[in-house]
Amino acid sequence: MLNEALGVELEPSLLELAFTHRSFAYESASKETNERLEFLGDSVLGLIVTEELYKRYPDLDESRLSPLRSGVVNMRALADIARTLELGQYIRLGKGEEVTNGRDKNSLLADALEALIGAIYLQCGFEKCTEIVRRLISSTMDSAVARGAGLDGKTALQELAASLGKGAPEYVVTEQGPDHDKDFTATAMVAGNAVAVGTGKSKREAEQVAARIAYETLKTELPEQ
Repeated sequence: MLNEALGVELEPSLLELAFTHRSFAYESASKETNERLEFLGDSVLGLIVTEELYKRYPDLDESRLSPLRSGVVNMRALADIARTLELGQYIRLGKGEEVTNGRDKNSLLADALEALIGAIYLQCGFEKCTEIVRRLISSTMDSAVARGAGLDGKTALQELAASLGKGAPEYVVTEQGPDHDKDFTATAMVAGNAVAVGTGKSKREAEQVAARIAYETLKTELPEQ
């Protein structure tokens, strides 16, 4: 069932290792746990997500990409993905973790998912692993964008407009006042329509204000989940 969800046939021994928590290994006197696979998977996942963000948001600098990555790759987000795959049922736990509902702990689920990614990478290579991970994180990424998490106003509006099939937003900017004290007014245009107006002491500030207002206006057009 898990292999079908992933779209690959993973070796049983590799899957078993990916789901062997240290509490199980300790009680069974086994030396192998999923911690090394988790370490590998964490790095692979980080690279894939970072590359995806780098390509998806070419206008964002590192200071804006970093919090967005954190919004996608964090314990709670990874645990939620693990729950969609029902990984809890596969984790091999010691009795102590078992009786304290370890199968539904965010930390254990996130670790198991990272270990699983490590296993996929080892067996299938980076290209196939990237394909699978992108599919797994797709809804998490989209949810972050829908909330505008980690993104500046213009990028959030651009993603929202694209998702609504309205094309890329444009901005019409006017200025007034002396050179040392100018005021800027930006109108956010989406699909040829003036959606919002923002003002600021710089062109960028005015565009950002207009974009944020337009984002709040247009997000009501998103279909209800």
